Amino acid sequence: MANQAPTQSITPHLTVKGAADAVAFYQKVFGATEKTRIPAQDGKRVLHAAITINGGTVMLADEFSEHGGVPAPSMDKPAPVAVAIECTAPAEVDATFRRAVAAGCKSTMEPQDTFWEARFAMLVDPFGHRWMLNAPLSKKQ
Repeated sequence: MANQAPTQSITPHLTVKGAADAVAFYQKVFGATEKTRIPAQDGKRVLHAAITINGGTVMLADEFSEHGGVPAPSMDKPAPVAVAIECTAPAEVDATFRRAVAAGCKSTMEPQDTFWEARFAMLVDPFGHRWMLNAPLSKKQ
């Protein structure tokens, strides 16, 4: 199993108003790849979707309040938790941030070098989910 990629031990599951649109948005902004999509019986909503971003899986679904599901956040009332994307280089943080803002994300923290030796930025997407972008800074020698 030496060639096997490490497994992700925690997988976020997002509740979204407009899950199909969110998948398309995450593909455009974060380079997500869709792994799975199961439509709801109503033919309008997504019961379950799984996407891969930067090697990690994120699951999402539309709201299903009629089954006791939680409401989706909104840009005005963002989710209380954030999803972190670990980038490989500071330039990737900057490029992803610019692409996200141009596509409709709200900046909550512009890209900056931090005391923990990383390039870091934060955003809220149009669906109300918070995202953190992080990349290690090059060590100066």
